[in-house]
Amino acid sequence: MPTDQKQYSFLPDERPPLGKLLIFAVQQILVMFPATVLVAILTGFDIATTIFASGFATICFIFVTGRQIPLFYGSSFSYLAAIGSLMTTRMAEGADKLTAIREAQFGIVLSGLVSIAAGLIIMKFGRKLIDKILPATVTGPVAIIIGLSLAGSALNNSFSNMDLSLTASADAKWSVGVALFTLIATIFFSVYLKGVLSQLPIFFGVITGYAAAAIVTATGAAQLIDFHAITEASVIALPHFSLPKPNAAAVLAIMPIAIATIPESTAHLFQLDIYVNDLAKKRGLEGKYNIADKLGLNLVGDGIGDIIAGFIGGPAGTNYGENLSTMAITHNFSIPVLLVAAGLTMLISFSGTLSAAVNSIPACVIGGMGIYLFGVIAAQGVAIMIEKKTNMFSSKNLAVIAVILILGVGGCIISGGTIPFFGANLPAIATAAVAGIVLNLLLSFGEKNEENAEDSSNAA
Repeated sequence: MPTDQKQYSFLPDERPPLGKLLIFAVQQILVMFPATVLVAILTGFDIATTIFASGFATICFIFVTGRQIPLFYGSSFSYLAAIGSLMTTRMAEGADKLTAIREAQFGIVLSGLVSIAAGLIIMKFGRKLIDKILPATVTGPVAIIIGLSLAGSALNNSFSNMDLSLTASADAKWSVGVALFTLIATIFFSVYLKGVLSQLPIFFGVITGYAAAAIVTATGAAQLIDFHAITEASVIALPHFSLPKPNAAAVLAIMPIAIATIPESTAHLFQLDIYVNDLAKKRGLEGKYNIADKLGLNLVGDGIGDIIAGFIGGPAGTNYGENLSTMAITHNFSIPVLLVAAGLTMLISFSGTLSAAVNSIPACVIGGMGIYLFGVIAAQGVAIMIEKKTNMFSSKNLAVIAVILILGVGGCIISGGTIPFFGANLPAIATAAVAGIVLNLLLSFGEKNEENAEDSSNAA
């Protein structure tokens, strides 16, 4: 690789000059920030605490993995439905918002144990065992129902609880217009932005929608944004840290969702291995970076990130594809850059003005963006099955997929995210995931023997 090209690419153990290091770090924050903040808004968690948790968990992840895996930890959309359903149920039962958040934190902390357990199993027995327990026929449908379960939230935010009557208020009518404008803008950005900007369609979509809402508010047509809350906010404010509170329902609702993040995290690690080793090969350092073999360590780091976030008051998360894609585009995999980015993220969390500005984003803007985003989450479940070449003509596969989809989606439709079962209300997504895992294992008995018999028959 020519010398001038080396100056613009960095392997994991390389540190750019100070000026470039800061620029690269800010870029990593920009691509992480929109999604992480959005998860806080949608779950009701404190925005500043969520931002702080993302940075702190990233630093811990990097050191737990021995500074060998350059990935950034951020809040995961996979947990939205489970956390939202739990908090809605608990607040309807009389719990205050802080108590509901603390109980959700308990489920998040224990969800980290799922990732850690999966990582330790891989480190001990290899990846095949995890693939047997969590095949694409389980993880794909779980991702689908996570996305579909959020459809009602997106539409309610977009259409002011579906009020489209002629007598609807001006605020409701303008909310619909801003929501649709945000949706179209987000789709436009996701399709037509290229290069590094292609990693920021959600960010630009929300900014565009917010600008439209601000114009509507400034002209007096409708009151969509409260600007006074921003101007009256303190410039510096501490994040609202809170400790988890034990709750069995939170464990049942949130803990099993960790299985949906495992294939996502795995895919990111393998992509990272390809990108880093391609760059190392061009540098004449082939074989120096063996990231793919660190899958178990990666999942342990993910789990520790969830435990850390859950203990201080942040949502559950995983390593971010947005940051990975940015590293791939810029050929910059420097771990020192990610450490600086994580540190700056923690400093940003102390900005009271920023938190107030984010809190002022109207529900219609979030809803318009959510129509697209939540649909993409569901579509990624389909992508998982396509990537793994799932046989959709297999009776076994169809049975597992069908049960997961109907239990998950049905539970979200009939009773707001729970399934009535002999006097108990089981969380729909978690129940669907567990049912799918058990059914898949039961239907797998005898598969190996049948394959061997078929091979013997063919040989004869």
